[in-house]
Amino acid sequence: MEPNLVQFKKGVLELCVLALLSRADSYGYDIASRLSEAIDMGEGTIYPLMRRMQKDGLVSTYFVESSSGPPRKYYALTEHGRQSLNSQRTAWTTFTKAVHAILGSDDAAPASSAEPSPPQTTLTVQKTVRNTKA
Repeated sequence: MEPNLVQFKKGVLELCVLALLSRADSYGYDIASRLSEAIDMGEGTIYPLMRRMQKDGLVSTYFVESSSGPPRKYYALTEHGRQSLNSQRTAWTTFTKAVHAILGSDDAAPASSAEPSPPQTTLTVQKTVRNTKA
């Protein structure tokens, strides 16, 4: 895997976990499995992140009895976690639109119909070269 791709995934991991938990409470292994399936993130990165998110007040935990073993620790989004999700989602959308614009990607999100696209302009730079020979 490319080193940049690993960094991209690590950078967006918290946002993805918050988004998953905004849909439903979940336990660690389920979160890890869903992230592994969607963005190929390993289980080993999820648990330290979940501990940090709990410490930061983004998620709370509770235990649910399991028929297939010990009780499972479930994670739930807190109000602070919801606020963080909303601000991270906005920042992510703004950031990815900017990156798409720079890359000139064909799959960039379409501009809002309320705002017309600015006209394309061409910038020409001229450089004067002086002859320094005496």
